[in-house]
Amino acid sequence: MTAGLVTLGETLGLLVAEDVGPLSLSKGMRLSMGGAESNVAIGVSRLGVAATWIGRLGRDPIGDLIERNLLAERVRAVVHRDDAPTAIMLRERRTGSVQNVTYYRHGSAGSHLRPGDVPAGIVEDAGVLHLTGITPALGEGPAAAVREALRRARAAGVPVSVDLNYRSRLWDAATAAPVFRELAAGADMLFAGDDEARIALELDDRTGPEKLAAALAELGPREVVIKRGRRGATALIHGDLIDVPAVPVQAVDSVGAGDAFVAGYLACRLTGRDPDEGLRTAAVTGALAVTVPGDWEASPRPHELTLLGAEEDVQR
Repeated sequence: MTAGLVTLGETLGLLVAEDVGPLSLSKGMRLSMGGAESNVAIGVSRLGVAATWIGRLGRDPIGDLIERNLLAERVRAVVHRDDAPTAIMLRERRTGSVQNVTYYRHGSAGSHLRPGDVPAGIVEDAGVLHLTGITPALGEGPAAAVREALRRARAAGVPVSVDLNYRSRLWDAATAAPVFRELAAGADMLFAGDDEARIALELDDRTGPEKLAAALAELGPREVVIKRGRRGATALIHGDLIDVPAVPVQAVDSVGAGDAFVAGYLACRLTGRDPDEGLRTAAVTGALAVTVPGDWEASPRPHELTLLGAEEDVQR
């Protein structure tokens, strides 16, 4: 696979409290952006692989910020401007280790995504189409756009990557489950947290990662990765079970780690490297992502993949 990654979804403006404690008492907020699909696109781009993000943004300063940041990260942005506002999320650092997120995305520009927003040929020319379980939860239009992109990728023989990415603020588990199974059935590469896998398969908490990976593989994907956070990852790749340990790191902000993990894996697969190397790289990119505040800011470049193994604190 030599062509780049194509993805579509909603990217939001992000306001993060600068202080730990109740949001109402914070003295300031840091403005950035975040979105699972754009996080992956940036991560892949930083690793030297072409990436395209497709989505709708409002005709507002937040939309301008998102488009500018994507272009600055060398992500091709296929942006459709919409009369509705760009969505925003507020992140409260309630304690040193607990964060709460509040979304303002109902009726947003991103929720108006539709099949016609995906240009002809862009999916067909991709090296990988990457989708998430977030976009179908935004409404009928976004769900239709995901299904159409998936259909076009399958017809063109383009590999499909899916990260289930369950968001309880958007829909409940019972509603998400059949959609997750539908996405899994159309995927070549499937990523899920163990909790997300249980939602998709409607299994209880006693089901271990090996059985979850096997059950998801029965739906169709040849490469299944169960992301387990600090416990590493368990993958079933073409029938072979692989356990990947997490890379020890001092976490500053855990948000975005899963997206960075996916980006590391897909960048390797897009450049022809084998799944084992992809998983090792993904463990590093996921670990680096939590070392800096923000959803995507710590995504590494190739020469930074060895930072966590450096013996000196100062790199000269």
